[in-house]
Amino acid sequence: MMKRKKIVLLTGAGVSAESGLTTFRDSGGLWGKYDPMVVASDEGWAKDPGLVLEFYNERRRALRDCSPNAAHRAIAALEDRYDVTVITQNVDNLHERAGSTRIIHLHGELTKVRPENGIYDRTYSESEVFDIGYGEVSLGDLAPNGSQLRPHIVFFGEAVPKIEKSIDAVAGADILLIVGTSLAVYPAAGLYRYAGNDTPIYIIDPKNVNVRDPRVTHIRAVATEGMARFMEILEG
Repeated sequence: MMKRKKIVLLTGAGVSAESGLTTFRDSGGLWGKYDPMVVASDEGWAKDPGLVLEFYNERRRALRDCSPNAAHRAIAALEDRYDVTVITQNVDNLHERAGSTRIIHLHGELTKVRPENGIYDRTYSESEVFDIGYGEVSLGDLAPNGSQLRPHIVFFGEAVPKIEKSIDAVAGADILLIVGTSLAVYPAAGLYRYAGNDTPIYIIDPKNVNVRDPRVTHIRAVATEGMARFMEILEG
């Protein structure tokens, strides 16, 4: 049996934006309405955890009313013919709901929570993380170990636990596809550099992308249109 080619994807907010989810950085995005240091940092959590919890409660309510779009479905459909790993900066579950089965969430998962384990001690084990779906979390909701529950989100200034796993995935890719991310948020923005010297890299984004690399082909389109064009390229 012929070995399947490995396609690794790095996806960002542009994939989910077409499902109606508000992005964080674009014009009119969430960071224009909320100070990220208030709702997405250790300091913000220590100062007002109730506000942080409600911010993510709102995000879960918004996610509940959204559905995967054609880009999510096209990415999932790649698994019919390829060995696919999706590395996503998105904290939503739309890739899962579209049918993708191997997903690395770099920045955490909106539908999951874990124990606080102390104000500045963010150590935890995967066994302590659990899915609450679209439920809400309030002050006083405790984990089995007695700690306040907090969002399973990588706050600004925290380590990105799955970056090494992501680097390994990119390094083993036969094709790297980057969809819907401006490559502005590190360390995710530097992942493409770990692709092999002969690995073709495709970037789907309607805007200019500040990447100068001979391996890169820029498909200037939104995620849904760009994925359709990428599928045509694959079919040759």
